[in-house]
Amino acid sequence: MIRQILVFMVLPIYLFSANETSSALVKERIEIKELKKNLNSFYNQKEKEYQNRKKELQLIINQIKKEKKEIQSLHDKNLSILQDMKETVNSKTAKIYNSMKPKIAASIFNKMINDGKIEDVFDIILKLKEKNVTLLMKYLSVPNAAKLTLMLQNFKVENKKG
Repeated sequence: MIRQILVFMVLPIYLFSANETSSALVKERIEIKELKKNLNSFYNQKEKEYQNRKKELQLIINQIKKEKKEIQSLHDKNLSILQDMKETVNSKTAKIYNSMKPKIAASIFNKMINDGKIEDVFDIILKLKEKNVTLLMKYLSVPNAAKLTLMLQNFKVENKKG
């Protein structure tokens, strides 16, 4: 009998506690589902923002590439114009030096070479008539004539290879 009384007393307590635990688990499940739903929503929102930013960056990159090509094209065009201008100046300068007396031209070239402009002198000499170059070399200082002769030799070797 005591046993039955004890069973009747303990059983309701056990059932009540089991019911309470079950209720707590259901609440936790609901909270977890709600949290999962919020996290998915947050993730989807951030994913959309990321995709939008990615598209914006791709547009910017494409714009930069386009502008880079335009700049390169402009640079090449300007370089070509500059080269043409240099050629025009060199040919006009060569005409002037072709008509000049070799002794005067040689003194000018000596001064230019001493000032470090041997490349400019070399460019002019390349445009001069061979006869005038020979006469000029006679009046150039020996070190300057030697430098220009070496440059002419190297230039001829490079042109034969190229």
